[in-house]
Amino acid sequence: MNEHLHIERDGGLLTLRMQRPDKKNALTRAMYAGMAEVLDAAERDASVRVVLLTGGETCFTSGNDVADFIQAPPTGLNSEVFQFMRALFDFSKPVVAAVAGPAVGIGTTLLLHCDLVYVSGDAQLKMPFVNLGLCPEYGSSLILPRLLGHARAAELLLLGQGFSGEQAAAWGIANEALDGGAATLRAAHEAALRFLDLAPSAVADSKRLMRAPGREELRKVIEEEGALFGQRLRSPEAIEALSAFMQRRKPDFSRFA
Repeated sequence: MNEHLHIERDGGLLTLRMQRPDKKNALTRAMYAGMAEVLDAAERDASVRVVLLTGGETCFTSGNDVADFIQAPPTGLNSEVFQFMRALFDFSKPVVAAVAGPAVGIGTTLLLHCDLVYVSGDAQLKMPFVNLGLCPEYGSSLILPRLLGHARAAELLLLGQGFSGEQAAAWGIANEALDGGAATLRAAHEAALRFLDLAPSAVADSKRLMRAPGREELRKVIEEEGALFGQRLRSPEAIEALSAFMQRRKPDFSRFA
C-alpha cells in the first residue's frame, strides 16, 4: 500500500485516510492507484459495510500534485486518476467523507460522489480548474449546475471561486458543517457506524435506486470531461498556468473562502 495512505478497520467500517501532511495531502498517481485498489478490494469484501474517507483533522486534500501530473499527464481512461474515479463512481456501498481544511479540485468534486459529507465550518473548498488552464472534471460540469443553478455553478467552475464548509452545507454539497476538524471526524465516524446496524443489501439497493436516474449520462460526461482535461493539460494555457503555480512557494489557501 502507498505510504501516503492509511487504512483502518473497525468491524465493518473501513477508514481510508490520505496522509501526506507535508504536501497538504496533494494526490499523486500512486495515491490515486492505491485508493482505487482499496475501494475495489472493499467492494469485493462482504465484511466491509461502509467506507469513511478523510484527510485528517486539518486538511482534506490540496488536489493534484502538480509536479507529478506534469511529469505524466493522464491521457486515457486507464490512468490512475480515472481508476480512482471509476472505483468511487461504481462503489455500491455507502461512502462517508470527513472534510477539514483545504479541499481543492478533485478534493471538492469527489464529494459529489459520496453518500454523506461532513465538513468543518471553516473548510476551504475550491475548484480552480479554469484558473489553471484546465476544465471541470468528475462530472462537476453536470452535477453542480443542476444542484446549485447555473449562476452559482458558474462562479465556482468558471471563476474558480472558493467557498466555506458552512456554504457547502447550506448549498447541499455537504450534510452538516461542524466546529473544527475533530468534531467533523467524530460526526462522520458516528454516521458511518450507523450503517453497520442496517441491512447491507437494502442499503446497496437504495443507493443504486437513488443514483440510477441520469447515471449513464453522468458517466459519459465524466469521460468527456476526462478526455478534454487531458488535452488541456498539454495546452499552452495550462502549461503556462501550471508552471507559474509550481514556481510559487506554496498555494495561497487564504484566498479560498
